[in-house]
Amino acid sequence: MLDGDGFRLNVGMVLMNARGQVFWGQRPRNAGSQFPQGGVDEGESAEQAMYRELREETGLNPDDVKVLGRTQDWVRYHLPRRFRRKPPGCVGQKQKWFLLELISDDSAIHFDTGTKAEFAGFEWVSWWYPVGQVVPFKRDVYRRVLSEMLPIRDAALGHVVD
Repeated sequence: MLDGDGFRLNVGMVLMNARGQVFWGQRPRNAGSQFPQGGVDEGESAEQAMYRELREETGLNPDDVKVLGRTQDWVRYHLPRRFRRKPPGCVGQKQKWFLLELISDDSAIHFDTGTKAEFAGFEWVSWWYPVGQVVPFKRDVYRRVLSEMLPIRDAALGHVVD
């Protein structure tokens, strides 16, 4: 679903464990790593899309996580021209981001729930690690989202980690 400016509506998830580390998913076929994210379908709220994408990409259900927060505003990024394919006219992503805490065991995470696995594996990494590792066109978004979510993370943990 595109907005009037050509941005695809999307949700992103920063999934955190009890130690304040974040889920860093390895894409199949050495296609890099990223946080879980996905499109918002017609008639779907951002929260509904988040739970659907969470299930499709990580195998986690709503009772496996606790929603700690979400970004105040939609966050946008432009896709490089070589990645602009569908839907036609899409110039980038307009995302609502959620901070989730995993309350189940790591064993609840699995990648066989969708028609095509989005991730081949994952690791728990430090809060800021993804900013330096994600593809360059997403770095500002990751920095902005993690900065906005940092006080929420610290309050949930009861202390500062980094």
